[in-house]
Amino acid sequence: MTGQDKLTSIAVSGEFMPEEAVDIAAEKAQIDGGNLEAAVAAAEVGEAVICGQSRNASGSDAMEVENNASECTSVPMGDSNTTECKGLPLQSPPPRPRKHHQISLIPLIFLIFYEVSGGPFGIEDTVGAAGPLLAIIGFLIFPLIWSIPEALITAELSTMFPENGGYVMWISTAFTPFWGFQQGCMKWFSGVIDNALYPVLFLDYLKSSIPALEGGYPRILAVIALTIALTYMNYRGLNVVGWAAVCLGIFSLLPFVVMGFISIPKLKPSRWVATDLHNIDWNLYLNTLFWNLNYWDSISTLAGEVHNPGKTLPKALFFAVILVITAYLYPLLAGTGGIPLDRNLWTDGYFSDIARIIGGVWLRWWVQAASALSNMGMFVAEMSSDSYQIMGMAERGMLPEVFGKRSKHGTPVFGILFSASGVVLLSWLSFQEIVAAENFLYCIGMLIEFVAFIRLRMKYPSVRRPYRIPMGTLGCVLMLIPPSALVIAVLAFSSVKIVLISLGALAVGLVLHPFFKFVRKKRWLRFSVMPGLPEFEGI
Repeated sequence: MTGQDKLTSIAVSGEFMPEEAVDIAAEKAQIDGGNLEAAVAAAEVGEAVICGQSRNASGSDAMEVENNASECTSVPMGDSNTTECKGLPLQSPPPRPRKHHQISLIPLIFLIFYEVSGGPFGIEDTVGAAGPLLAIIGFLIFPLIWSIPEALITAELSTMFPENGGYVMWISTAFTPFWGFQQGCMKWFSGVIDNALYPVLFLDYLKSSIPALEGGYPRILAVIALTIALTYMNYRGLNVVGWAAVCLGIFSLLPFVVMGFISIPKLKPSRWVATDLHNIDWNLYLNTLFWNLNYWDSISTLAGEVHNPGKTLPKALFFAVILVITAYLYPLLAGTGGIPLDRNLWTDGYFSDIARIIGGVWLRWWVQAASALSNMGMFVAEMSSDSYQIMGMAERGMLPEVFGKRSKHGTPVFGILFSASGVVLLSWLSFQEIVAAENFLYCIGMLIEFVAFIRLRMKYPSVRRPYRIPMGTLGCVLMLIPPSALVIAVLAFSSVKIVLISLGALAVGLVLHPFFKFVRKKRWLRFSVMPGLPEFEGI
């Protein structure tokens, strides 16, 4: 034993075997001098809490575990019925499986790819709204002023808070749990609205081949059937979703690689610079760009499921940024340069027609199949983010304990069911309305995240961050000015209908927070905080 005085705090659940407890304790806290015997002793005691205090390694570790556990006091159930130890509320967590696989680098890259992009499906409206030149410029400039800053912030804060819940915990720590709860509601609604889009896109690509899917009961039944099938995939486990995303991503991008090569003899660079500044739909243009290049922070809600998040998350975000930008620009250059321009035709689903013109019917079918599978990938990735966010909030005591329940596959059962229900209920909105509504909510949430990021830099300057943006606080403020201006511009172009829908979603959060406080006070449902989570002031 090294005898280092590094012990901070450890919470080990008796649900785990001692060998597994050692690994968990090593990840969650700094153990005294690498004293693994203390961690094993804690596991054998059951649910024990070692309150943070410096001490040297000794042969009486197991006795100290028992003594420290007995020093913890209970508080009334109106205050979550938690066990309280020197200011940090703890209580038995919802039952967790003894073992569930953590996600590694490659699946994580493709999960981020699908949470942000999924391929060029849906970018056609940028050409229809503003022409080829502004569409190309948009996908070159937007990542610099929006995607990269958002990805950098996500990398730093996700490694600072390596737990499920992501941005909810950032806001709770920077401000108060009330604002963290509001952020969670906004982002969850935004994510569910986003997920309602993918069945719509899927059917839009198929309706040219299957006209019955254009509307009516066949379309409604198709949406419900697709939602059930993809929800089941999420239920089976995050590793299943991750590796499925890898396979779906490769298959979905391949037809555009082929289309690009076939289009080379037909390319006319003069078509790329076509524009009409007097005929631009700025609302549609900005919303489509924004929708296709946001949601980098969604992966933060899965941080607790990532293997070695301090190293894996920043790497995955870096490679995902490159993959997303390439997946947009390559097909866009091939499509706009390979055929004559008719902006009226450039709406969602038009890439399948471009594939037929450039390569033939076989390529069109391939693009349509790729679109279907890509939408499946985006659906399962977004649902994973939304459902694990709910689980993370339950693990912090913001939602009833039942929302933290895991299936035998390690997945959040109630989070998945709630997200799937929201998708079905919102699928009546049109493509443009879905994009605009989710963008409005997302913009408000991102402004809060930007402020929280700067506040955390100032409030906790010395807290360990395995990844830290290589610039000072002032540099970070300057970096966030362009994306903040962009967010305000997107909000300014929102229609009255979208504003009303979004304000309705915001009102839900304002009502739910006092409602859950009332439920907790009346002891109608059980609330708890999972032991072993990072300890910060305010959460």
